[in-house]
Amino acid sequence: MEPMKTEIVTDGPSGIARAAETLRAGRLVAFPTETVYGLGADATNDRAVAAVFEAKGRPRFNPLIVHCADTAAAERIALFDDRAHLVAETLWPGPLTMVLPRRPDAKLSLLVSAGLDSVAVRVPEHPTAQRLLRAAGIPIAAPSANRSGAVSPTTAQHVLESLGGRLPLILAGGRCSVGLESTILDLTGERPLLLRPGGVTRETLESLLGPVATSSGNPDKPNAPGQLVSHYAPGARVRLNATTVGPGEALLTFGPDLRKGETVLNLSETGDLAEAAANLFAYLRALDRLGVKTIAVVSIPEEGLGAAINDRLRRAAAPRDGSR
Repeated sequence: MEPMKTEIVTDGPSGIARAAETLRAGRLVAFPTETVYGLGADATNDRAVAAVFEAKGRPRFNPLIVHCADTAAAERIALFDDRAHLVAETLWPGPLTMVLPRRPDAKLSLLVSAGLDSVAVRVPEHPTAQRLLRAAGIPIAAPSANRSGAVSPTTAQHVLESLGGRLPLILAGGRCSVGLESTILDLTGERPLLLRPGGVTRETLESLLGPVATSSGNPDKPNAPGQLVSHYAPGARVRLNATTVGPGEALLTFGPDLRKGETVLNLSETGDLAEAAANLFAYLRALDRLGVKTIAVVSIPEEGLGAAINDRLRRAAAPRDGSR
C-alpha cells in the first residue's frame, strides 16, 4: 500500500470529532481501549474493513472484534441468549469479548466474521473508546493496532512505530490500563468455551456460568482473533521458563528477582499479575529494541491473569515457519 501521513491527535472534543468523521468516511483510526490500542474501521463498510487487513498484513481468515457503545448496540448485530445477557449485565463494559450468532439482518461487512455465521462483539470500558463509539454512531471493527503477529500496542507511540504510514489518524488516550487483549468467550454452543484468556479471568466467568471449557480453537480457520499459533511475537526469539540467562540474551523476569541491568526488565517486582499484564507488551517491545536475538522469560504462575500472560508468551515463542 502507498505510504500516507499518520497524525496523532489527543482525545479532546476536537480529536474525538475528527476521529469519528474519519471513521464514517471509511478510513482507519487507531484508538485506545482498556486492553490495547485498536485499529478501527466502520464495521459496516466492506472497503474500510478490507483496509484493516491490508494495513496489518492480516490473514483474511482471521475474524475481527466489533466494538459497540453498549449492549443495545451489540444486540443489533448479534443474537443474545440468557447467558449472554447475564455476562453483558455483569462484565460489560470491560475487557471481555463474546462470540455470538450473527443476526441475519446485521448490517456488517462479511469480512468482519471471515464469512462465518458468528460475530465477536464487545463493549469497551475506556472513556476515549466510549466517546469515539458514541460520536461515530457505528460499530467499529478493531483488531490490535500493530502489524499482524507482532507485539500488541499499549501506547499511541507503539501504534506509530508499527503502523506509521498505513493509517491517517491515531487517537491518543494514554497508556492502556489492562495491557492484554480481551478475554474471548464463545457462547454459540451449548457449553461456554474460553477461546482466549485475557483481562477477565476464567474464574470470574465460571462464577457466573458454571463450568467453562477451554478451547484454543482452530488455528487454520479461527472463529475469533488471537488463535494463530505464532502471534504477539517480537523480532527476537522468545525462550520460556528460563532459569538462567545466556550470552546475548535479554531477560524478562517477574517477582523478587534481584537481577538488574540494561537488558533486564521485571514485569512486577511484587509479583502482582495485574501489573505484569499491563507491562507485558511494552516490556517485550523495549527488550526487542535492544537488538538481542533472544528474550529469556522466567516462569509466570498459571493462575488468574497469569493464564492470559502465559497464553501470549507461548504464542510469542511459537515457531514462525508455519510448523506446529
